[in-house]
Amino acid sequence: MKDLFTTGEAAEICKVSQQTIIRCFDAGRVKGFRIPGSKFRRIPRQNLIRFMRENNIPLDNLDSGKKKVLIVDDDAEIVELIADVLVRDGRFEVKTAASGYDAGVLTQQFRPDLILLDYMLPDVNGSVVCRTIRKNPEFENIKIIIVSGVIKQDEIDHLLKSGAEDFIKKPFNIAGLTDKISAVLQMK
Repeated sequence: MKDLFTTGEAAEICKVSQQTIIRCFDAGRVKGFRIPGSKFRRIPRQNLIRFMRENNIPLDNLDSGKKKVLIVDDDAEIVELIADVLVRDGRFEVKTAASGYDAGVLTQQFRPDLILLDYMLPDVNGSVVCRTIRKNPEFENIKIIIVSGVIKQDEIDHLLKSGAEDFIKKPFNIAGLTDKISAVLQMK
């Protein structure tokens, strides 16, 4: 769990501009300190929480210490299985979407660390979602793993070029899935 935040990180958590956080810091409304010999500001976790509460900012964006995973698949049974496994693992916070549209909305709101993305969604295919996410600089750190049962090697290569980090073929081994997620997110 993160204990110290930059003004940019605090702004993202509070869903305000970085300039707003800097102004509040400089006015003493959010307490923190400057890095000696620089202009950089740091905000301790408890001070950020206090600021958020005083300003009625929901605390749900504050990092829980868990990796955020967005599961995007229109097969409810697959979604339930993967979500159950990841939640029980204890290292992941999970949200789900059944369409490309819902995935876009949740990507903006939830800011996942990783998207498990079905290649064949009812409204769009995986490569379009990958390219759309990769075009947005706000999402440059989001990892994408494509999951699909009907796909050829040249399509897999195309997906990887579109911005996916990896590919998992359905049906998959659950232990293998969590291992691959951990590897892509560089978790221990």
